[in-house]
Amino acid sequence: HEVDRVVGLSIGADDYVTKPFYPREVAARISAVGRRVRAAPVDASAVSQERVFGDLRIDPAARRVSVSGQEIVLTKKEFDLLDAITSRPKVVHTREMLRDVIWGTDWFGDDHVVDVHIGNLRKKIDRAGNKSLIETVRGVGFRLAGG
Repeated sequence: HEVDRVVGLSIGADDYVTKPFYPREVAARISAVGRRVRAAPVDASAVSQERVFGDLRIDPAARRVSVSGQEIVLTKKEFDLLDAITSRPKVVHTREMLRDVIWGTDWFGDDHVVDVHIGNLRKKIDRAGNKSLIETVRGVGFRLAGG
């Protein structure tokens, strides 16, 4: 009924699908919502906050990373992964979560692409003999060490 749709939209729903529905249409609507979320304006004051975790320093606004005062050059994907993980350091980020944030919800491929990029990132930011700054949570995903 119309009242149900109006109430749903007024309490926060982004969209609705009525019966009969078609799987391709539902998938297209989900992708459209995902694009709106990624395209949402970002609060500049929140992004410009430099994050410091021991010797690791991340400046999201400038897209700069340094370890022990030495600037580290990262690829776009490596920086985006590190930014995602350090923006919520206590959260375990699943491969799927990271894949969706970095490659987008409509990306088609193996989730282990995240593992490859995390491995490359670790080679650049970890120091020999020290524990990795990015922990693997076995069977789940990744988090910032000590987060």
